[in-house]
Amino acid sequence: MRLKSLEIKGFKSFANETALHFNSDVTGVVGPNGSGKSNVVDAIRWVLGEQKSSQLRLDKMSSVIFNGTKKRKEGQMAQVTLTFDNTKNILPTDYGTVSITRILYRSGESEYRLNGVTCRLKDITSLFLDTGIGADSYAIIALNMVEDLLSDREAARRKMFEQAAGVSKYKARKHETQLKLEATSADLDRVEDLLFEIEDQLKKLEKQAERAQKFYSLKEEYKNLSIELAVHNLSKHKKSFKELESQISREEDNYRTSEAQARLLEADIEAKRKSHTDKETSLSEQQQEVNRLTGRIRGKENEKGMLEQKFSFVQNDIRRLDDQITQHNAQLLTLGNEIEGYQTDLNYERNLEAELENALVQAQKLLETVRADHNLLKGNLDEFVKEQQVLEREVVELEKQKAIQTNQVENLRRDVERTLSDIAARREEMKALEQNIAELARTEKAQMGKINVLETSENKRKADIAEAEKQQEILLKKLADHNRQLDARRNEFKLTKSMVESLEGFPESIKFLSQQKEWVKTVPCFPT
Repeated sequence: MRLKSLEIKGFKSFANETALHFNSDVTGVVGPNGSGKSNVVDAIRWVLGEQKSSQLRLDKMSSVIFNGTKKRKEGQMAQVTLTFDNTKNILPTDYGTVSITRILYRSGESEYRLNGVTCRLKDITSLFLDTGIGADSYAIIALNMVEDLLSDREAARRKMFEQAAGVSKYKARKHETQLKLEATSADLDRVEDLLFEIEDQLKKLEKQAERAQKFYSLKEEYKNLSIELAVHNLSKHKKSFKELESQISREEDNYRTSEAQARLLEADIEAKRKSHTDKETSLSEQQQEVNRLTGRIRGKENEKGMLEQKFSFVQNDIRRLDDQITQHNAQLLTLGNEIEGYQTDLNYERNLEAELENALVQAQKLLETVRADHNLLKGNLDEFVKEQQVLEREVVELEKQKAIQTNQVENLRRDVERTLSDIAARREEMKALEQNIAELARTEKAQMGKINVLETSENKRKADIAEAEKQQEILLKKLADHNRQLDARRNEFKLTKSMVESLEGFPESIKFLSQQKEWVKTVPCFPT
């Protein structure tokens, strides 16, 4: 038998799941101080059933669970698994690999498992009893055990020699047998107490038996008197029976007559009920038709309201455009009047220009005639030239204003034409929009019917899918539970079969007799 692996999870400093594989080349575990070597030894002792927290260097057993750090929360359970190679059949089981597991939860609950099957600590102790491996075995040396051996504290050497010689299992069985004998003697004392109580109860039962005998005699006398009374009452009841029989015959005749009348009335009621049902059916159909028509009327009223609202929007746009046209026409008239005024001013300026040109010609003539008097008239001439320049600039400004007014008139005309074309286009769009609204209303009605049908089918499909998923989850859970139970039962069956075939728990004498072939033949009831 060889140790194959050790799996630790949540035990002391092993927060993560850690697996140590002890192959043929592994002879020891080494490391610096504080690396967890002692925790590995404690884990092995703990999984083998160590119950004393002091042997694991702890103040209480729940401290074996990982207590957490600043960056990691505490664990909820501690689990250690030992796996042995049993190819040489040293352990009394048919499995080639034996795994033992111990789990301790923070709530205080704990469990042991043997090859994945829940078992007792006694089963694990019995399995390793003859192998020299156990929680207090010296095959697993802790820190303080060497000092105990050297100082022979609490007869440590004696225990080690007894384990090496194989005597410890017999001492354990002797201790177990003594406990059973003590329990048996206690049971015998209890039996004597019960016998004393039973003798006391026997006297009471004798008195109760005498009373029961007297009760039975009184019961027999009561039975005879009851029979005589019954005979007397029977004769009396026969007379009343004959009278009642004649009365029953008369009442039966009356009942038949009443029953015939009741059948006629029921037939009449059934006919009236049928006509009433037909009327109710017709009334319900008419009510459904009224509800359907009411729904259609409401839909049409809603559509009418929407169309009226859209029509009012279009009418407002038309009125706004008409107002703009009226304003533009007024502006055109105003601009026409202004253009006429500017034209009159322009004609006046042209006439003035002609007159000025004539005056200029005359002035030039006069200038020629009076050039001799140039020094006298030079100042008047300069003023005249300045006035001429001023008039020329005014003419230029008037021509610029005329060009600007002409451009404005052309822009206003183009705006009026564009507005008129927009109004015509809006009217055409309004007509097309009304046609589209009517077409969309019909399409919407058809689509709403299809949508209602599809929503109904979709809701039904979703409900069916949800129900199917629930059934699937329930069946999957049942299947998983069944598979877990089946695996547990199989493992338990295999373990029990191996223990029965290896006569685990039977005395050594039974094991010896089972190996004798002649004894098995002569005693067919012996398990084989």
